[in-house]
Amino acid sequence: MTARHDACILAGGRASRLGGRDKPGLRVAGRPLIESVAAAVPDAGRLIVVGAPRPGLPRGIFVQEDPPGGGPVPALRAGLAEVTAPWVALLAADLPFLTAGHVSVLLEAAGAGAGAGAVLVDDDGREQWLAGVWRTAELAEALARYEGRSLHGLLAPLAPAGLHLTGRPWFDCDTAEDLRRARNGEPDEE
Repeated sequence: MTARHDACILAGGRASRLGGRDKPGLRVAGRPLIESVAAAVPDAGRLIVVGAPRPGLPRGIFVQEDPPGGGPVPALRAGLAEVTAPWVALLAADLPFLTAGHVSVLLEAAGAGAGAGAVLVDDDGREQWLAGVWRTAELAEALARYEGRSLHGLLAPLAPAGLHLTGRPWFDCDTAEDLRRARNGEPDEE
């Protein structure tokens, strides 16, 4: 299945574990993290970025959550308002090992599953809520009735398919050590 989809990249946040640095702008393998994530969704009809405008994303549609820095649920609300396709890839801006192939597999699993989408699962079996694909209508319905602040609280009840893929595409850069490992190409080392 090559589903018509948009992409929503959450690129706000305070990056407190990285000393408040501009996490989406940090470079791994010669390019900003957010550009690597955008490259993983080349077939997305719309590339929606919740966060500050970036010069390296000419096709990006930039929106801001309300309140700014309010967390992933307000960011998702802002981004989802711009989605027009029946499917949406919901992604963090700091996934250096995510590829278009991974997103394609997520789209396939989401379309074949009984739930509202598919998410990547890490080596410990935890769902990675900012590395998934969702049916836009079901996600919008859930978001409209949700009053909490947790992505887990919003997304887990939608019963997505969980995928554990090789290469650790769910690996994110939350800490200086994560960033060092990503820059050294060490996603599989503990």
